Amino acid sequence: MKHTSLVLALGLAAGFVTSAAFAETRITYKSAKTGSSYYQMGVQLAEAMKAGTDGEVIVTVEESQGSVQNVMEVKARGGDYVFTTPPVLVKLAQGGKAMFEGKSDPKFDEIRALFPIPSLTMHFVMSADSGVTDFAGMEGKTVLLGKGSFGAREGEKYLKLFGLEGKVNLAEVELSNAVPALKNGQIDGFVTAGSWPAPNVIEAAASADVVVLSLSDEQIAETKRAKLVIPAGTYSGQDNDITTTSLPVAAFTTTAMSDDAAYELTKTFWESKAAMAESAPWWNGVDAALMSNITGKLHPGAIRYYTEAGFELTAEQQ
Repeated sequence: MKHTSLVLALGLAAGFVTSAAFAETRITYKSAKTGSSYYQMGVQLAEAMKAGTDGEVIVTVEESQGSVQNVMEVKARGGDYVFTTPPVLVKLAQGGKAMFEGKSDPKFDEIRALFPIPSLTMHFVMSADSGVTDFAGMEGKTVLLGKGSFGAREGEKYLKLFGLEGKVNLAEVELSNAVPALKNGQIDGFVTAGSWPAPNVIEAAASADVVVLSLSDEQIAETKRAKLVIPAGTYSGQDNDITTTSLPVAAFTTTAMSDDAAYELTKTFWESKAAMAESAPWWNGVDAALMSNITGKLHPGAIRYYTEAGFELTAEQQ
């Protein structure tokens, strides 16, 4: 019996790997911070892998410090390494730009994509009592952005883009207190980013009348982010689709991984997705349409699966 140790890293999200060539596969799964939705995804993926392989794949979930760290670890990893990160970070690493300036490594050029996972989705949640139904209406209102997170940075960026800088009162409240602060009138709204449906937005919609703002196509173009539509009925009281933005996230490995392992990983993910969605609706947000958000090349083993399954791939992905 062969044994292998597969290390999976995740800063915003999660991934897993298996190969039919192994009778037993042991996986160390480095996830996002404990308590986050992406850490929960890691736990779900571990359970799905165990169920899908009759216990032949054992996944141990560990906390991760972030997507940049996950990409950087490619330098020291081999063919047993899988990580998840926004595709844009891979492109920056391969170009030696931004946070990767002066830290280039030939192994970054060997990074290959496998499959998408739930995107980081922007939610601008306003109380119905505030009367706000669009971004212009946020002027003079008290809004919680949080601190240090992707959602906080992105929310601040949007306020500047849409002419609201200095015109919105920013609440000094932790994002973890957003829902009670909204219910007791301390704030008029809050901004959060995560997979959809987002747990804190579900809670807010269930306990108070809220409006989740939509962005126009022109506003989405200004943000330079991917467009994402949250279907009507996702949240309590939501009668219409919500058009917003997202930061795509995907699972990656390197060319050091065997084609067979990458094929089995990709195949098992897509075949397990429907079952995972029965208990965690955020997996419903992953479909073939998200494949277009994966920039750069896919792993040859993943390409084999997508070809068999009839997925349309871009020339860049192949």
